[in-house]
Amino acid sequence: MTSNLLLYVGSVIITLWGIAHIAPTGSIVKGFGEISIDNKRIITMEWVAEGLTLVFIGLLVLFLTLLGGAQNSASLIVHRVSAVMLLVMSGLSLLTGARTSIVPMKICPLVKITVAILFLLGSVL
Repeated sequence: MTSNLLLYVGSVIITLWGIAHIAPTGSIVKGFGEISIDNKRIITMEWVAEGLTLVFIGLLVLFLTLLGGAQNSASLIVHRVSAVMLLVMSGLSLLTGARTSIVPMKICPLVKITVAILFLLGSVL
């Protein structure tokens, strides 16, 4: 039961973080000032892609845990691989966005690492 709770909490956190990542996309792009339309499209694509990836990871873990349980072999693989992906994304964030003055970008790696830990703990308890 504890493993399910950890997985559910992590899933909700990362799904909401992904949605919160997507929501301000227009403002983020405008914040770059006068840039080419191609650059605006690339920034939009990348910003939305990361948000969708976070939402996907969260929903995948959530639904797999709800429908398949937390301790079968497929669930364990998905939980652990999702945790690794979040750690990789966290590393990227640490090297890029977290080095800016923008507070949400600074805490993004912490959110991803926290959820990765929840997923890993949920897969071993």
